[in-house]
Amino acid sequence: MAAANHSPSSPYSCAKDSGPVIPTTSLVTFLERVQETAFQTYERSKFDHKDFIDLSLKFDLSTTVKAFDEISKTENGSVSTKDFEEFIGKWFKSAGEDLVYVEPMDFETEPYGFLPKVENPEVRAWALEVHGLWKKLSREVSSSVHDHPELHTLLPLPVPGMIPGSRFREVYYWDSYWVIRGLLASKMHETAKAIVTNLISLLDTYGYVLNGARAYYTNRSSQPPLLSAMVYEIYNRTGDVDLVKKALPALLKEYQFWNSEIHTMIIHDAENCNHSLNRYYAMWNKPRPEASAIDKRFASKFLNVNEKQKFYRELASTAESGWDFSTRWMRNPSEFTSLSTTTILPVDLNAFMLRMELDIAFFAKIVGDDAIAEDFLTASHTRKKAFNSVFWNENMGQWVDYWLNYGAEPKEPQTWEAQNQNQNVFASNFVPLWIDLFNSDTPLVEKVTRSLQSSGLLCAAGIATSLTNSGHQ
Repeated sequence: MAAANHSPSSPYSCAKDSGPVIPTTSLVTFLERVQETAFQTYERSKFDHKDFIDLSLKFDLSTTVKAFDEISKTENGSVSTKDFEEFIGKWFKSAGEDLVYVEPMDFETEPYGFLPKVENPEVRAWALEVHGLWKKLSREVSSSVHDHPELHTLLPLPVPGMIPGSRFREVYYWDSYWVIRGLLASKMHETAKAIVTNLISLLDTYGYVLNGARAYYTNRSSQPPLLSAMVYEIYNRTGDVDLVKKALPALLKEYQFWNSEIHTMIIHDAENCNHSLNRYYAMWNKPRPEASAIDKRFASKFLNVNEKQKFYRELASTAESGWDFSTRWMRNPSEFTSLSTTTILPVDLNAFMLRMELDIAFFAKIVGDDAIAEDFLTASHTRKKAFNSVFWNENMGQWVDYWLNYGAEPKEPQTWEAQNQNQNVFASNFVPLWIDLFNSDTPLVEKVTRSLQSSGLLCAAGIATSLTNSGHQ
């Protein structure tokens, strides 16, 4: 669908919990019960909720559920550590066993032309150590996942790829952008393309790129949309036109998803113009399966079912943002349950959407579809105007998030007045400099750079996400 046709308005009020919720799988529902029992059995300091939602069954689900129901439990649902661990060992494979190591197809110990500008021998040795981590992170989905998907929360993917590592045993969406940037620096072009192939397979199957390649993400949300940027980075290094041809239909589908009614809001500015902009909005209003036991305890503060459901949607929507969790999304920075992500139009998400529009226009030119290219160039210029009108704060020299009036109703369906900038400083306020439409403007770049330098975000080890030391990410 052409970009010019993407101007839907959402029927869902931000003040209430509403919108789509897709049922979860029976396996995920059962594993949430196992996770809850683990939460009650172990000391919290020794408990990682994700370990239990990532388990694979050794036997069919109904037999395993029956065995679980027969474990001796106390009134509060807990079991002895001994009984619980014996049950886990007998009926489950360990989390992570459904991924198997595979030798990266294009790894070399010291690639030709690797980081040519790095001359310091100590730094170069360190860089090669980091490069060597690719051999430790390379995985493919086991044959059991392909043959018996009903026993696993891991989703079948067509080709090997890279995982983030540690407790994150599966492919994640926006992590993959930086993984690909690293792979390209390591001259591992084929592995980088394989990651894109896997993400496109998720998009083709579910209609959007999932947060991660697990069954408990299929009914919820995506992550910051960086697939087009991944394809662009690879094409820029390899000139692979076939990859562009393969990716373009998928990117058009992803663009439709992010411009669906739940992700789109209309802002009416002081010049009497309407701007269609994007927000995070998860298709979920229940505890996140990978953190179900913890989410329920946070939600226990709310007595009303609708309030709980709204809080759960905010949790999942914040996970969709990739900033899970940050005071950026909280009405009250000291109160975690004040998350209000669905009522925020984020600078960075809309910058990613602008990048997607520019990338699609570029790819359409490559494959010879001038009509799509023109439509998406027009869409990008329209969005740039919205950045100048809605997000830009001249006094700060930054682009800032736009907050909808919490609990208010729009003038017309999903049409809001542009007067609610969040003037707190976050690293996301500077993301538009990543986009050529902005970083080619020298006076603007100089102004924003001065603002970053005086922002307080620059630290010895990098850039802080915010100025609030909240204990969150």
